[in-house]
Amino acid sequence: MRKNSIKNIRINSEVQKELSNIIRTEVKDPRIHPMTSVVAVEVAPDLKSCKAYISVLGNEKAAEDTLEGLKNAVGYIRRALARSVNLRNTPEITFILDQSIEYGVHMTRLIDDVVGKEEVSDDGMNTEGDEGSC
Repeated sequence: MRKNSIKNIRINSEVQKELSNIIRTEVKDPRIHPMTSVVAVEVAPDLKSCKAYISVLGNEKAAEDTLEGLKNAVGYIRRALARSVNLRNTPEITFILDQSIEYGVHMTRLIDDVVGKEEVSDDGMNTEGDEGSC
């Protein structure tokens, strides 16, 4: 099975959905932040390993605590995944912190700030230019 085959894409999406459900409903570790989401999952073609990209809506401390809690609960999560997804092999899960959503929000704020400053300076120039032409 190739990495980008339709079967692998379906397995990735199914594992992502189930991991998200398991983390949200079954894992009771207080270190795991309630606003934790599984952004993407990459299951190896041989079904032996899996990279799960996790995003945490919160500060840096909450993200670190969540990642630590997930690493400690990886055995339970893997067992729950084996019960919910019928695969030949249940992959070893590696959790990776994904900060792309946070980075995107930060960049949007910067762009909004720049656009807001340009609109203020444009409004000031237009009123002066209108008075001069009358």
